[in-house]
Amino acid sequence: MRSVPRESLSVSRLSASDTRRGCSGARLLSSAHPNIAPARSAPTDANDSAGTCGKVPNVLESLIGTILSQNTTSKNSTAAKRGLDQKLGRNNFAAIAQAPKADVVDAIRTGGLANKKAGVIQKILQEVKKRHGVYSLQHLAGVLDPDAKGKAKASGDVVSDEEAMKELVSYDGVGPKTASCVLLFCLGRASFPVDTHVFRLSKLLGWVPTKADRITAQAHLDLKVPNELKYGLHVLMVAHGRRCSGCKGGNRGKGDCVLKMWLKEHRGVKDEELPELVLKAEEAA
Repeated sequence: MRSVPRESLSVSRLSASDTRRGCSGARLLSSAHPNIAPARSAPTDANDSAGTCGKVPNVLESLIGTILSQNTTSKNSTAAKRGLDQKLGRNNFAAIAQAPKADVVDAIRTGGLANKKAGVIQKILQEVKKRHGVYSLQHLAGVLDPDAKGKAKASGDVVSDEEAMKELVSYDGVGPKTASCVLLFCLGRASFPVDTHVFRLSKLLGWVPTKADRITAQAHLDLKVPNELKYGLHVLMVAHGRRCSGCKGGNRGKGDCVLKMWLKEHRGVKDEELPELVLKAEEAA
């Protein structure tokens, strides 16, 4: 488990003075990517179960899908989730937990780091069963399994964002970013996950302190980004990070990019300074 360091919670000491004002960049990103829906919709069972952004109503499935998405592409993680569902059954958590590890590894091999991820997933499932008596984390969504025990909440009780985050990161292999994805996409909470794209672009725009790493950047942005913008801004930044070559270090910052326009207009950055800024942001991420 990698939890948020105590010092990162006092992010006011790290404040980047105009992060909130900088969120006006959401409008630019929305105009650049009009096919990306910046509004949240509730997850349903009709959602593609193989999608690994975590947008499914089952909390444990969301957590597993998000783990599969770590350090790989969306295409590969989706293939891994589909392989797991086909081999052991969608949400057949008992089968996944009790299967030989080699079977789980084989099922998710296309996602990369299969041996590590299989071990993490099986250990989480075993720990969930040990703590709560069932393979379920639905108490985090205010839903109680009739066989639940231990610290699982009573049906209908509201679990705070802080309580949900605390439980999720208490499982080995679940860091703040993974937990934040579950909060945002599955539980519908106002949380702001910082992945490689969000971190790189936040560094480029100066929205986070210079020395911030991903964990402190997430703690900082989670406080500074207005709740009503968190979902839309996150999905737009991820989409932009994947699609735009104009603000990537590998392209030395060449090409058009709405964020570079923002830097020139709002930060007074000169054209000749942009390539270095882009490279520094890429290196930091």
